[in-house]
Amino acid sequence: MKKKCIAMLLAGGQGSRLYALTQDAAKPSVPFGGKYRIIDFPLSNCANSGIDTVGVLTQYKPLRLNSYIGTGEPWDLDVSDGGVYILPPYLGAHEQGSWFAGTANAIYQNIEFIELYDPENVLILSGDHIYKMDYEKMLDAHTENGAACTIAVQQVSMQEATRMGIMSVDASDRITEFEEKPKQPKSDLASMGIYIFNWQKLKQYLIEDEKDPDSAKDFGKNIIPKMLKAGERMFAYRFEGYWRDVGTIISLWDANMDMLSSDRINLYDPSWPINSRSQTLPPHYAGEESEIIHSIVTEGCEIEGRVENSILSQGVKIGKGARVLYSVLMPGAEVADGATVEYAMLGENVRIGEGAKVGNEPDGSEEWTVATVGPGAKVEAGQVVPASAMIYA
Repeated sequence: MKKKCIAMLLAGGQGSRLYALTQDAAKPSVPFGGKYRIIDFPLSNCANSGIDTVGVLTQYKPLRLNSYIGTGEPWDLDVSDGGVYILPPYLGAHEQGSWFAGTANAIYQNIEFIELYDPENVLILSGDHIYKMDYEKMLDAHTENGAACTIAVQQVSMQEATRMGIMSVDASDRITEFEEKPKQPKSDLASMGIYIFNWQKLKQYLIEDEKDPDSAKDFGKNIIPKMLKAGERMFAYRFEGYWRDVGTIISLWDANMDMLSSDRINLYDPSWPINSRSQTLPPHYAGEESEIIHSIVTEGCEIEGRVENSILSQGVKIGKGARVLYSVLMPGAEVADGATVEYAMLGENVRIGEGAKVGNEPDGSEEWTVATVGPGAKVEAGQVVPASAMIYA
């Protein structure tokens, strides 16, 4: 079965910087934007780009993610000559158990799966980004350049560049230099963690890298620098649309708040739908004394209080006299009568007791962050939870 390109989606991250939100689930399964989960975006991009074979590499707390993806039907990836496949770490005979040692090792462990489709190219994706992208256009550029590797890039500020993989390019966008998190960046072109490799080339480097005992088995730290040093044809692909890495509490909250801004990702374009596996729930209900201002309210919500500049996922309940401001409430969260939630994120099925107060306005300090209550946790009646708090179940 010969494929022009298949995708390998790295979705096994623990998401430790999301703390309580990923205590019992992998980062790609975290709810986003009222109706979605983070992994909906790369899966939908694959389907919309005509890439119908996707390997999803899971590792940390995979059960919820596995059941959510299922056969891939919500993203039109349940096809007979491809489809979506869950690929956890596995053991061969006489092998000792271990997780994927790094992003490159994760692909190395799945060489046999990739070879089933004998692809010309392999698209490597991350499971923790919010964006819409036509991978077919990137693949066309990769093919036209005769590239061994093409890396999607965005222009960033020089301050941001110190935290990312940065590339220098020539006039044709051929990569001349690559640095991982440079202290003094020479360029403002940052890697988005989206790669297309010629499969035969990549396989060669993966096998060589696996033999190196000093390698971190990572694309950014090892594979890409080795290919560049060897003189392989490597090109940058410039992407100018909306793209956010949501690997931290603040970045996830910011990206949710972007849904209410003028530069938000367009989720209303019928030609490029972002699909999800959503429950069928009744329409949201707003009571006589409720007030909803500049917010996203999803199916099944029951609102008796005030909601302003917030994102409410499916099945959220807001009691009488309660106030929810600049906050993200994930599926099934409940805020009891008279409680206040502001500048906060509430995980799935959280319970906020009567008269409790969660979060507070920014105080201008660098240490300030949004208050976070993990899935299934309870905040007792009258309890005060400051912005710096992280509440676990």
